[in-house]
This record gives sequence, C-alpha cells and structure tokens, in this order.
Amino acid sequence: MLILPGFGNSGPDHWQSRWEQLNKNCMRVNQERWESPICSDWVASLEDAVKSSGPRTTLVAHSLGCLLVAHWAAKTNLKINAALLVAVPNPQSPAFPTQAFGFEPLPVDRLPFKSIVVASTNDPYGGIIYSEECASNWGSDLVNIGEAGHINGDSGLGDWPEGQTLLRQLEGLI
Repeated sequence: MLILPGFGNSGPDHWQSRWEQLNKNCMRVNQERWESPICSDWVASLEDAVKSSGPRTTLVAHSLGCLLVAHWAAKTNLKINAALLVAVPNPQSPAFPTQAFGFEPLPVDRLPFKSIVVASTNDPYGGIIYSEECASNWGSDLVNIGEAGHINGDSGLGDWPEGQTLLRQLEGLI
C-alpha cells in the first residue's frame, strides 16, 4: 500500500499517518517539494514507487494526492490493484494552493483500476459536486461521508476505521 499525502504532507494526527503506523505494508511516497509541488515531479516519484512495489499495489491518496493519481494514471503503463481517493480538491477553487503547479487540466479519463472517491459535504477544497464529477469521469464508486471537512487531521477521525473498511472493500477483503 502506497500512502500519497497532499499539499504539505500529512501530519501525525492525519489518518494516513496513523494507517502507516498501524500497517507494516504501508509506505509513504515522499515528495521533494511538499509546500511547492510540481505535478510532473510528483508523478515521477509515484512512478518510481509503483515500479518498486509492483502490480498488487493499492494507492491511498488524500487531497492533492488524488490529483496526482489521475495524472499518473494518464501517463503510466504500470498496473496497480486499486486506489482510495479521499477529499479530491478542485484545482479551480479559490482555496486551491497557488504554489501547486501543473495539476490542471485534470485528466478525466476512466482510471484503469478499481477506485473509490470519498467525499465530504463541507470540504472547503473540493465539495461534493466536484467529487461526484470526478468519480463519474474516473469510473470510481463515490462514498459521501457527510460533514467531515477536508477529511484530514483536523476532522478528528483518529485511525478512521470507516476508511479502513472502505479500503478492505476496495481490495476485495470483505
């Protein structure tokens, strides 16, 4: 399982960091520029990580990491198992970080692997309607978890057991 944080990385209270601590099969894909991301650099890092981890890999992306997955999928020939895409941000939103470069236009092609988009009704960076559009374009299942903000450390999810259940469903374990 590859953990793909978004802008600024995921801190210790973020569910991604907690999952990484709970599961020895998790590996974070570290990016060189967390605060000023360049899409092509992030895609190259993900490509290297997937080459190392192999075709049974599941991607667990948050926020800008979701956009990374869409861009990577549009360019790669590598195969993966699935992707959990949580809190997709809208790159055209005024809240989108201006320091992020190259994430537009967002690929709208169907993803060549199973995927779930997890969305919150009060996400300040993406919104439920945008998440619905992305899920439809990408061929992803959509799971609306209600009011959970940006589904990050500030959302108070802890280990986020509901997300772990979604991940197990995606991987066909339940």
